[in-house]
Amino acid sequence: MVGERSLGLPPGTFTWTGPFAPDDDPDWSDFQAGSMTERDYWARRCDEFHILSGEPASMPAFMAHLYSGDESELVRPEARRLIMDAKAAGIPVGVLTNDLTAFHEPAWLERMTVLAEFDAMVDGRMDGVMKPEARAYELMAERLGVTVGECVFIDDQPGNLAGAAAVGMQGVHCDPVDPSPGFAEARRLLDLD
Repeated sequence: MVGERSLGLPPGTFTWTGPFAPDDDPDWSDFQAGSMTERDYWARRCDEFHILSGEPASMPAFMAHLYSGDESELVRPEARRLIMDAKAAGIPVGVLTNDLTAFHEPAWLERMTVLAEFDAMVDGRMDGVMKPEARAYELMAERLGVTVGECVFIDDQPGNLAGAAAVGMQGVHCDPVDPSPGFAEARRLLDLD
């Protein structure tokens, strides 16, 4: 895990697995079942990080380690190709996120060149609306200059996909363990293949 490597901790120090092995992570299962929020889940991980590392219990400090890898390690090549091909086809591309600026420091955001490739962004912290609220999806469509029905929304969370479907957006599940089928489906829906 990038975070363990960044802190000089042995592999397996962080025992939580999140979406990469959901059956092995009771807190992730609780989040998926709706008995805790995604922010609650990550707040618990941040507290564990503080105890293990002795560093401040701040989400940006935690995420700085968790996402300390090179951009090529953090951004899937299929995502980069999808963005590039959609833009080449004249399809606007946006990012709809709940926590980007709440979780990451400005310096990290600046080094993620992929963010400059998006035509629009809706960030829950900055815009005051969060997935799966209907307004988050509507605002994304407005900023892209399209209708919600023209959007293809990619996410790994069933609740966020349900929110998109509720407003008429086409949703594509992207499994963090095996994302290729999700990206392929998005390409199909966008007529990129």
